[in-house]
This record gives sequence, structure tokens and C-alpha cells, in this order.
Amino acid sequence: MSTVFRLDSSIRKEGSVTRAVASSLESALTAELEGATVVRREIGLTPLPSTVWAQSAFAGYVAEEQRTAEQKDAVALATTLADELVSADAYIFAVPFYNYGVSQHFKTWVDVALTDSRFAPGLVPLPGRPAYLVVARGGAYGPGTPREGWDHATDWLRRVLVDMWGLELEIIESELTLAEVTPAMEALRELAADNLRNAHSAAQEHGKHLAGRLISAI
Repeated sequence: MSTVFRLDSSIRKEGSVTRAVASSLESALTAELEGATVVRREIGLTPLPSTVWAQSAFAGYVAEEQRTAEQKDAVALATTLADELVSADAYIFAVPFYNYGVSQHFKTWVDVALTDSRFAPGLVPLPGRPAYLVVARGGAYGPGTPREGWDHATDWLRRVLVDMWGLELEIIESELTLAEVTPAMEALRELAADNLRNAHSAAQEHGKHLAGRLISAI
């Protein structure tokens, strides 16, 4: 039986583009892969406490019997996060683009996971496993756009997921997601709709492909 880890970091329960596109991928996957287990980690609506990272990090410099209750709880949570990652066969990360950078909830989750010894610097804990990063941006940030170079998140996400953890990553992007609710972007609404349709289509194709890959590995 294959296990897929899915993480959602949007602060929106309804109307979230990353949740919707990730669900397209998951639905296509589970339709093809009977018996797949999806392990979910919700950090957008129920974020990790901001103090956990420091407690878990500093606990590593303290003898186990001398750790505070807060440090013990933090280490236990870090272990759980790492367990969820290492026990999965594939990954879906739904991460919105907020204020030109990575979601603070996702950053905290990464920081806490990195305090587990299996994710220590220099190790590659998830080599070659397939992963899908679903990204949504309210505007456009590609070459030639007014805010080219303002995306300070995607490269960082690649550094962690690919360079540090060793995942085989595919990125599914949707831009101009604020066009429908921003009067100044009215002229871009048709382009935004096409962009979103393409993202869902790509997600469905990736889900089918991942199902075939996991079936062949069984």
C-alpha cells in the first residue's frame, strides 16, 4: 500500500487555490491507485506554535533528563513531523505565495522538522521520492512583468525540498489569482482563468502519472 503525504498551508479554508489544485491532483491519484493512504498535515488553519522551533532546537543541547516539559513536547512534535515525511512514498505540498515570500506557517514547519536528527544538515533524508509543489500567486512575477524578481519563495522552496531533502520535485503554478477580486486587474481575468484551468489540468495529469509510478513500485 502506498502512502502520500499532503500538507496544506493556506490560511483560507474556502476559496483557496492551492487547496483546490492539490485536491485535483489527489483525486486523480486516488482514482487510479486503489488503497492509497493520504496522510494530512494542516498548518494553515491550525499552525504550529511559533515557540516550538526554538524549544526543539535548544533541546538538542540539553541532556534528555534535564529538558523542560516544553522542550520534551517540542522534540516529540518534531519527531512526529519527521515520521510523517520519512514514512511517505510521495508528497503534495500546497503552499501559497504570501507577501512576496514563503508562508510563515510552512517555514515554521520546515524549521521544526529540521531539528529532527534524520533531517540534520548534510543528510539527504528523502532521496528521489516524487513530490509536487502547488503554488498560487495573486499577481504575475515572471520575466518582463513589473514585479519580476519579487518571488522570494519558490527558489527557497526548491532549496529545501530538492537540494536539502532530495525530493524529485514538480511545480504546479497558478498566477493572477487575485484578478477576480481586484478591479485594477480586470483586464487579466480571462488570462487568470486560463491559468487556473491549466493548473488543474496539470495537477490531474501529475496525479495519474504518480499513480502509475507508485503502482509499478509495488
